[in-house]
Amino acid sequence: MSEQNFKNHTRLVPNYHFIGGLLLLLGFGGSIVNLLQADAHTHYSAALLVVVFIILIIIFWYARVFALKAQDRAIRAEENFRHFVLTGKPFDKELRMGQIIALRFASDEEFVALAKRAVDEKMSQKQIKEAVQNWRADHNRV
Repeated sequence: MSEQNFKNHTRLVPNYHFIGGLLLLLGFGGSIVNLLQADAHTHYSAALLVVVFIILIIIFWYARVFALKAQDRAIRAEENFRHFVLTGKPFDKELRMGQIIALRFASDEEFVALAKRAVDEKMSQKQIKEAVQNWRADHNRV
């Protein structure tokens, strides 16, 4: 695995993000075409197929959202514990979730100062990631 840094830390799963999403959209489009071309005998099943694809798209979306929320909670707990180990104090209450997620890439040497700076300067996720000097890779987040 290559060294992770700001430029290459984003991770997509092709089978999920591209193939799965594209197949769902194609199926949804095809089901709409099928519904528009359906006669009186097949109209119900064609409408049902559209509903099934809408449900599948909702499941596809929320499967991703729920997984990210669970990862966010784990990251917040891990980084808050890391901050406590390094300083003896929990995170500042002003830190937003996005800032905490970005701070996970900071090495221990710069973590505490960068966390304080993130609060003081109201830094965005991108600004925090760009400020990291010694990148600490996270290969588990998808």
